[in-house]
Amino acid sequence: MTGSTPAASFTADDYRARMERAARTAADAGLAGLLVAPGPDLVWLTGYAPTAATERLTLLVLAAGRDPVLVVPTLEAPDAEKAVGAPALTLRDWTDGKDPYAVTAVLLDDSGRFGISDNAWAMHLLALQRALPGTSYASLTEALPMLRAVKDAAELELLAAAGAAADAAFEEIRTVSFGGRRESDVAADLADLLRRFGHSQVDFTIVASGPNGANPHHEVGDRVIEDGDMIVLDFGGLKDGYGSDTSRTVHVGEPTEEERRVHDLVREAQEAGFRAVRPGVACQEVDRAARSVIADAGYGEYFIHRTGHGIGVTTHEPPYMIEGEEQPLVPGMCFSVEPGIYLPGRFGVRIEDIVTVTEDGGRRLNDTTREMVIVE
Repeated sequence: MTGSTPAASFTADDYRARMERAARTAADAGLAGLLVAPGPDLVWLTGYAPTAATERLTLLVLAAGRDPVLVVPTLEAPDAEKAVGAPALTLRDWTDGKDPYAVTAVLLDDSGRFGISDNAWAMHLLALQRALPGTSYASLTEALPMLRAVKDAAELELLAAAGAAADAAFEEIRTVSFGGRRESDVAADLADLLRRFGHSQVDFTIVASGPNGANPHHEVGDRVIEDGDMIVLDFGGLKDGYGSDTSRTVHVGEPTEEERRVHDLVREAQEAGFRAVRPGVACQEVDRAARSVIADAGYGEYFIHRTGHGIGVTTHEPPYMIEGEEQPLVPGMCFSVEPGIYLPGRFGVRIEDIVTVTEDGGRRLNDTTREMVIVE
């Protein structure tokens, strides 16, 4: 995520509101504040994406009732000052040879418990603990898992645009030749299409043909796609700073009766998961709805992953549609609904849409056909 360009449609006031809300949420959770390192949380809160995370400390300090402060190396301060959210915070720079942890320590409650970015470097966290031995820390995913989960109207527009771009890529890729080509060739085509339709970052282009389709996170290889192959396509990335992620399963030539039956079953499960989406329903109910369709048909042991994950400024983030997650759905949440069946050594099927929670149900952000698509 570091180095990607955040969406240009947000203003300094938008970022100010996000930082204020994050600080209040932290206080409500019993935290003394939040410490945010370079990565998706920093981009979402400030619009600042350093070109590279290095050993030099960069850290946003948020606490309720205090102005936000971004501790940043002096040589990177000019870039930080250009961030859209910079007017909403105070920059505190430090030069090489100075102790950045001493600069940071004066901003913190010396006996407080702080939420800290999951991707903060261990060397920085350990140095803060040495500087302030009375402090303690919790990862943001643990302490505030829903911090970025509920999207505002502008974010929803960006996610919808990213989904539409991924859909356009699928409509193009289904027209190309698959048979006789390597998986890696088709994956390269998919990546090119995502970029053509506006993605600045391609995170994954899974092309899992034949028996490789039974591996949900198959690494694209040089297997030559054959007539009669089922092929799982799973692809996405970032467009204008917000994510896309969709899966469709296509077939080279006419499928067998069993292949059609399994594909139809996954489609029914995906529809059941989508229909379960509405405000107040626990995340696990989406998983249960999709999983029960597959289990009732006798394929339960072959659905080997959660039904969905959140999406926003990253392609995987909370909330998660999985058994045991009792977090209620809230309008504005966005996540995937992607059941699958994976038959070892034979083939796999996955169908995935990004869905957002509305006031009275859910809305898909992917609109390509979920029926079986035959390719050449």
